[in-house]
Amino acid sequence: MSTEERHGEAEGTAAPVDGRRAIADPPPASRRLGAIARQRRRIALLALAGLVLLAAAMLAGICLGQNNLSPARALNALFLGTGERGDVLLVGRFRTPRVLSAAIAGAGLAVAGAVLQRVARNPLASPDVVGITGGASLGATAAVALGLAAPLTPLAALGGGLCAAGILTLLAWKGGISPTRLVLVGLAVQAGLTAAVNLFIVRFPAELASSALHWTTGSLYGRNWNETIIGAAATAVALTAAFALHRRAAVLDLGDDAAGALGVRPGPARLQLLAVAVVLASLAVALTGPVGFVALAVPHLVRRLAGPPTAGTLALNALTGALLLLTADLVAQHALPLDGIPVGVVTATLGAPFLLVLMARQNRPDPRTTG
Repeated sequence: MSTEERHGEAEGTAAPVDGRRAIADPPPASRRLGAIARQRRRIALLALAGLVLLAAAMLAGICLGQNNLSPARALNALFLGTGERGDVLLVGRFRTPRVLSAAIAGAGLAVAGAVLQRVARNPLASPDVVGITGGASLGATAAVALGLAAPLTPLAALGGGLCAAGILTLLAWKGGISPTRLVLVGLAVQAGLTAAVNLFIVRFPAELASSALHWTTGSLYGRNWNETIIGAAATAVALTAAFALHRRAAVLDLGDDAAGALGVRPGPARLQLLAVAVVLASLAVALTGPVGFVALAVPHLVRRLAGPPTAGTLALNALTGALLLLTADLVAQHALPLDGIPVGVVTATLGAPFLLVLMARQNRPDPRTTG
């Protein structure tokens, strides 16, 4: 017996023909730990890049406009209140609330979409699908029809979203919330609410119809500090609840039987997650109107870049949603030749091709399962 063969026998493996020692595969537990470590590093790098880009987008938002300001002038006006009086008024009263509202609403929509897709186990689920944005739009148009003050329109939108969620829960509940039933009932609720919104707009006087139509396409125009602060505080509470419920969502991913065996009741757990998603989406719609495709697209983008859902990817969803909506608003304001284009038009223009590509990928056969 050769030296190589004796060494291989001592290690419990046969020596390879070319005399080199065989390298054993690491055990499954080691591979899992390595994958988790790599995903965490990737999430950290993506979060760092996202924070840098978000800071740059926010700075651009307070600098750019009909009267462009240098970064130094804008930052001095914002944080120190120094410089020309017009700069302080422009940055502090008009531009900063709009920038912050975009970031807050984008974060809320993205996390709401991620939670809904996990609850419904459907990659096409989003607040646009299950009727939440339709209810918020109906509440806002009803407020305009009743002649309520403009600051009450976001509150009416929030109330409409919550009422739509209540109707959805009542219709979808059948000894629990089935993912398939949730999506199917949500489609019907959304269709009915959209028809009601269109009926309101058709029956409006011309000036009210224009205002309502502008709001229902998604717009950040006219945001003020009161709306921004209230929206930020409420969204922070709802995001905290979403992170607190992350472990339950992870257990539900294992299936209802496994979740029950681990002490998590699937029905109540789904209801809690659905409630958090509804509040986040309703708050976002109250700030910006029914901006489409952010809640649908961001979870898919984050999943492709950062891997399976974890608490870290949930935070990355919030960051990416804020960046996406803020960037879309900058494009609507400064990169297009027409003035006054709502941000919802930009997100819909970008989101429609994304949805078509997503559906095409869903229908494409897996090459690993085909000959």
